[in-house]
Amino acid sequence: MTYTKRLDGRKHDELRETEAKVGVIKRATGSAKFRMGNTTALAAVYGPRELHPRFLQDPEKGRLRCNYNMMPFSGMGDRVRPGANRRAKEISMVTTKALLPAVDLKDYPNAVVDVFIELPQTDAGSRCVGIVAASMALADAGIPMKDLVCAVAVGKVDKSIVIDLDYEEEQYPKYATTKVDDEEVADIPIAMIPSTGEITLLQLDGDISKEDLIKALKFAKPAMEKIYEIQKKALKEKYSDLKGGKK
Repeated sequence: MTYTKRLDGRKHDELRETEAKVGVIKRATGSAKFRMGNTTALAAVYGPRELHPRFLQDPEKGRLRCNYNMMPFSGMGDRVRPGANRRAKEISMVTTKALLPAVDLKDYPNAVVDVFIELPQTDAGSRCVGIVAASMALADAGIPMKDLVCAVAVGKVDKSIVIDLDYEEEQYPKYATTKVDDEEVADIPIAMIPSTGEITLLQLDGDISKEDLIKALKFAKPAMEKIYEIQKKALKEKYSDLKGGKK
């Protein structure tokens, strides 16, 4: 039986409940919180500031560094081991690469902009939620950007294309309530610059046909446009509050 009804009752193209806010960390240059379902990311930006050690400096432009960290008891599965690990380093790297095309640091030679992304709670889609939070935090910090970066995971569950997989869908068919036709789950995190349509992140975990991949990419675009509107609304709300005298 094809996966026609999602385990949490959502439509195939429906995002989990979202929450977005900027300016959540007072001592940071810029900060943001983004929640999608039970996955929450807090992003803090520090800089631009002089980069040390100096041999890493670029005299033509500044550097962007992202640090992704899941807290030990944040995950739905096994406890996350504290400290650096291979997965965190890999996601830190792809997050940096996903954000770089939107960031302009040519006016900050020999400097660095650091982005710290902490996840106190996760239920799938953590790298995408982290990218969305980091993008808003960079904008809140006043870092020159051509646009925000939005991100979401799209995938194939039992032959059906769905948006924003949760943990139970990632672990399908373990949580299946009916007979499963296809046990392979494909999870595809995507990040995009909305104004240009440039895809800055595209990863794949699992197997999927070329035809289904093309369908998944088309399926993801409206969802990312919704996330883009949520990002812009959060930024506008902060600065409208400031204009009105609220803190």
